[in-house]
Amino acid sequence: MATIKDLYKSIQKNHLKIYKYALFVFSVLVVIWMFPAGVDFKYEYSKGRPWQYENLYAPFDFDIQKSISELEQEQNTININQTHYFNFNESVVNEVESEFYKLFRATFGFNFEQNEALSAVYEIGNEIIEELYASGVFERKNEYDRIEVSKKNRLYTLSKDQRIFPETLRTKIEKLIAYRLVEEQKTMLTQLLSQTVQPNLTYDEELSGAVLNEQMSKISYTRGEILEGTLIVSRGKIIEQAEFQLLESLRSEYQSQLISGLSFYIILTGYGLLVALVLLMLMLFIKKYRPSIYEDNNQLTFIFLNILLFVLVVITLVQIEESYSYLAPLCILPLILKNFFDARLGLFGHVIALLIIGFVVPNSFEFVFVQVTAGIVTILGAQELHKRSNLFLTVGQITLVYIFTYVAFTCVHDGSFSSIDFRVLLLFLINGMVTLFAQPLIYLYERIFGMVSDISLLELSDTNSTLLKVLSNQAPGTFNHSLQVANLAEAAANEIDANALLVRVGALYHDIGKLDDPIYYSENQIHASNPHDELNPFESAHIIKSHVIKGIEIAQKYNIPDRIIDFIRTHHGNSLIYYFYKKQKEVEPEVEEFHFRYNGPIPFSKETAILMMCDAVEAATKSLKEPSFNEIDDFVERIINTQMGDKQFLNANISFKEIEDIKKVLKKKLNNIYHVRVEYPE
Repeated sequence: MATIKDLYKSIQKNHLKIYKYALFVFSVLVVIWMFPAGVDFKYEYSKGRPWQYENLYAPFDFDIQKSISELEQEQNTININQTHYFNFNESVVNEVESEFYKLFRATFGFNFEQNEALSAVYEIGNEIIEELYASGVFERKNEYDRIEVSKKNRLYTLSKDQRIFPETLRTKIEKLIAYRLVEEQKTMLTQLLSQTVQPNLTYDEELSGAVLNEQMSKISYTRGEILEGTLIVSRGKIIEQAEFQLLESLRSEYQSQLISGLSFYIILTGYGLLVALVLLMLMLFIKKYRPSIYEDNNQLTFIFLNILLFVLVVITLVQIEESYSYLAPLCILPLILKNFFDARLGLFGHVIALLIIGFVVPNSFEFVFVQVTAGIVTILGAQELHKRSNLFLTVGQITLVYIFTYVAFTCVHDGSFSSIDFRVLLLFLINGMVTLFAQPLIYLYERIFGMVSDISLLELSDTNSTLLKVLSNQAPGTFNHSLQVANLAEAAANEIDANALLVRVGALYHDIGKLDDPIYYSENQIHASNPHDELNPFESAHIIKSHVIKGIEIAQKYNIPDRIIDFIRTHHGNSLIYYFYKKQKEVEPEVEEFHFRYNGPIPFSKETAILMMCDAVEAATKSLKEPSFNEIDDFVERIINTQMGDKQFLNANISFKEIEDIKKVLKKKLNNIYHVRVEYPE
């Protein structure tokens, strides 16, 4: 039992690290699961390009497969020469003869047989009916080359000049009557027969289809055999159609031999090891160069899941049709990663995804080249995506790169523009249109993962937003203080390449907790009276500390993202409320500091550390009655050094050099704000 408890405690202690391992293993297994059933051939080749490997000899006997065009040609020949079968309906003939008798009698009277002339005309009509149905009458016109009719379980062939269609029936009747009757009788009989004769040949779709399928099944998919040791292609030779077909045949046989049995699982294991290596590179890159992201399992999961998502999209499209690989909007991945993190991580994540995808797409070198080029253009061009015009411009650039590189590769392979597949160009255009959905996808990710993009940060930085409007109306001093801190923090962040937009927004909202009791904070005290004069230092310190907790509650009420709430939590760290501590110490020398310290936590990023420095410096500088350059410089040094001595930046991953650079920026900015003006004469 003790062992189980120890194991449980160990898991609890290291659960964040265990989750990272589990995420890594899960990602590798998912990619292996998505691995297509086929096995990649170890050579890459295409028509029009030279063979880049050593002389290739047949490793085993294999059949030469016919090309798709050859098979299509044979199928077309069978379709053209197909025999179409029709059934002869005898009952229709009997009905027509009976109907002709009734119509003739209705026209010329019941006793027409007694009239020798009319009786002769009737007999001629019967003879013509017999001649018409000797071959049969079709329901509709057709252009079939070969037709066979089934009559009384016997087949006979109809030549084209024997075929009678509804459109040619009257002409056929007139030709059969010819000069056998006078003109008046001829017209009358033609009219009667045209009304009476009905189609009696019906298409036998089942028999025709069965015969066609039988002929198609007899098509051979191979032509000849290559024996083991036969030279297939020599080094440097341009791959023409003949060599290309031999290589395709070898690839097909190679895949069919390796896809079954132990070989397939060995290949799958190798593939898994390569995928694990690629994802390990991503994990190590994030750990070394983006440690804050590495420590945040939510952000790490976000990156891995996005890579897996786009790998799955490409594999699915390739399995539908190989050319659809260019339909996958892979440039959305660097767009998203850059928007939530930075350009370097965006490009690195894009390359990692392409390395995995390269195992399953045809012509992997070309595919990866095209996508890496487009990814670089995406990273370089995707600036200020909150502006719709910039997103459209970026997507336009991506589409042009796709088209340009595809056309260039086609020219390299075939030496002409005539081989350009305009269907692929259409796929690129559709790809570009789908890439426009990056913005709604970013919004969706923000809601699912609780992350903040630059687009949302810009919306939050609007001083006309609801919460900032409330702050400016109810606590105007705090609002102006927040604006000043935001300007200082943005300048400091730009100096050390931190996220300037993020720290600016954090500065605008860091003191919203003062909305609860604004009069207790000096910047909002218009009159000389101070409510703290009526309170003891303990009560005052409690009120001052509470603005952090109240700020978090107000921010959550207004749906402010957690990433901004972090600035509210940490902008005072666990620093000492020195004024009230000193005041109490005068009365009670042995008073404990913890009563007068904020609850923390201390800053855990460069951005939150910048805000703490700027907030303290801006607020304290206002206490200087007539600030001079030297006085401001000394003041900035003293405040920030005190924070450092108090270990407020211990978790912030900020260097001494960066802190010194921030000091310089703050001194310069504050001196510009509080510079001594020339006194103008009255």
